[in-house]
Amino acid sequence: MNQTIETILNHRSIRNFKDQALTEEQVIQIVEAAQMASTSSYIQAYSIIGIENKETKAKLAELSGNQPYVEKNGHFFVFCADLYRHTIAADMEKTDIKPAIETTEKFMVAVIDASLAAQNAAIASESIGLGMCYIGGLRNEIEKVSELLQLPNYVIPLFGMAVGVPDAETDQKPRFPVESIYYKESYPTDRQAIMKDLVTYNQTISAYYSDRTNGERKDSWTEQMTRMLSTPRRTQIKDFVQGKGFLKS
Repeated sequence: MNQTIETILNHRSIRNFKDQALTEEQVIQIVEAAQMASTSSYIQAYSIIGIENKETKAKLAELSGNQPYVEKNGHFFVFCADLYRHTIAADMEKTDIKPAIETTEKFMVAVIDASLAAQNAAIASESIGLGMCYIGGLRNEIEKVSELLQLPNYVIPLFGMAVGVPDAETDQKPRFPVESIYYKESYPTDRQAIMKDLVTYNQTISAYYSDRTNGERKDSWTEQMTRMLSTPRRTQIKDFVQGKGFLKS
């Protein structure tokens, strides 16, 4: 096993950081690593906004549901789906591209591009001894986040990433067994087999929480997911995304 795979397999979310800002060199290394992620048709449909200002971090923490690690970290990155610069390119070339970039397909391309770049950034951060945590909570108040960051049409804030020097080690949550994720040739049609795998995974997750909390928490994965998905969340996002020019067709 090489060092890159070891770094990936050692991943865990870090939510406690030392009061130590990233250096400019570290920030640029992380961004350059993000840029080298694969991108559909060379479109590079994303932007990364770095947040250093303490007041801006505090506001983002509030909008994210008062998550303290959004405010207290070495550097905060916001990853955006971005097709705005492509409208400028089209103006330069005197071409109308709106019917294309307003499709669901191009929205998916932008989201995928940004996600691939973010994962490169995450691995780069961890490879130089830093910790990180994705912040989907930015979408709790996505319109206010967009206004705070002055995002134009065709730019959507997807998620944040808190990066910094870890102040405490955290346990690694067990993932699904490989055979529950990787299927050969086609998706399995045997629901009972999938259910059996979930029962086994539930036991693993319950034991994990029990060990971490001295028996105070023992909920299973299916209990967590059912509880979370029983109520729709962030239902305002569709209107916001369409208002930004996406998902017109």
